[in-house]
Amino acid sequence: MPAPQCQSKTYKFTDSKSSPILSNTKYLGDPSTADWVSDGQPLYANGVVYLTMAPETVGTVLASTRYVWYGKISATMRTSIGAGVVSAFIMMSDVKDEIDYEWVGVDLQTSQTNYYWNGIPDYTHSGNITLDGNTNTYSDWHTYTIDWTPDSITWSVDGQVGRVAKRGDTYNATTGHFEFPQTPSRVQLSLWPGGLATNGQGTIDWAGGLIQWDTDEIKKNGYYYAMVKDVTVECYNAPGAKGNGKTSYKFTDLNKVNSSVTLSNDRTWLKSFLATGEDQDKDLPKPETKTTTQVTTDAAGKATTVVNTIEPTESSVGTVPGLDGAGFDSGDLNKDDGSGGTSGGSGGSGTDGTDGPATTEWSQSSKSGQKAGSDATRQVFVWGNLVGMLVLGAVMVTL
Repeated sequence: MPAPQCQSKTYKFTDSKSSPILSNTKYLGDPSTADWVSDGQPLYANGVVYLTMAPETVGTVLASTRYVWYGKISATMRTSIGAGVVSAFIMMSDVKDEIDYEWVGVDLQTSQTNYYWNGIPDYTHSGNITLDGNTNTYSDWHTYTIDWTPDSITWSVDGQVGRVAKRGDTYNATTGHFEFPQTPSRVQLSLWPGGLATNGQGTIDWAGGLIQWDTDEIKKNGYYYAMVKDVTVECYNAPGAKGNGKTSYKFTDLNKVNSSVTLSNDRTWLKSFLATGEDQDKDLPKPETKTTTQVTTDAAGKATTVVNTIEPTESSVGTVPGLDGAGFDSGDLNKDDGSGGTSGGSGGSGTDGTDGPATTEWSQSSKSGQKAGSDATRQVFVWGNLVGMLVLGAVMVTL
């Protein structure tokens, strides 16, 4: 399935109009309908977006609806705090090329960086960036930047370079590949529980221990949270890219490398969640409308015919495959194709929030057995690209 091409833009999370967020159970691949897709509970307040993680949940993920095929991506944010609590700002492609910033809640001075190629779990590519002792990742705003070119990845904090990884150092003579991130990727921002008891012991230890759901943070706000003020994307051109399309990136072979991708004008969205990359226009069942006719006669003997139309209350379709609680109701039936809508503007700057939002009127449910974050948890990107995965599953393969 083609993926929407990069767009240079600054996304400010002032409110829902400045950077629209759409649930992953509603997004069908058209980037004009939203700037971001969510799994979990993002919350706008104090001029920023909060990535929340209430007790017994797996947190929140935001993923950009547009892809980046090389570029400079910056996020101004504050991380969460606590044992087992992990905040992340990463790039993830449909074939699992990945570039990471991650922060564990027990070490507020360190930004962990890493990269992966094709999802191979090689953990020798990590490197840390340490903040000045007078500041930390939780209490203070910092701008974290990933500058990704075909030849290198540069991680910077507040404009100061902290680490550089070079493509030339990643050549594998056995496979004949440079094992370096090289395919179109989405921006992802997340908060997830690395310290869940159901995670592997290595992940729990890395995350700072088992997560606690009775901390002062939880008692005060009802959830852990990370905050994101803005994200800036500056698109680069992919040298030697095939094609000249302006709409989408498209894989043309199964090699899952830079040369597999072409620039196309192919459509990126599906008609419905029953559609696939091979049948993008497969629609939902049409609603069955029932009618009844009643004839009444008044005192003068005049007959009146009344026709009652009864609309369906639910469809015969159960749930979206692979998505918890993503069932259809009558409002989903026979809708427009979802290609309409406009993306949000940049918006203005907001005020810094020092505490969690005052409102806790929403409820965040747990997803039994679902994982998010590092290792197996990194699979969370799949939900965000349900559209792309329907076809790219043939190549390789949340909320």
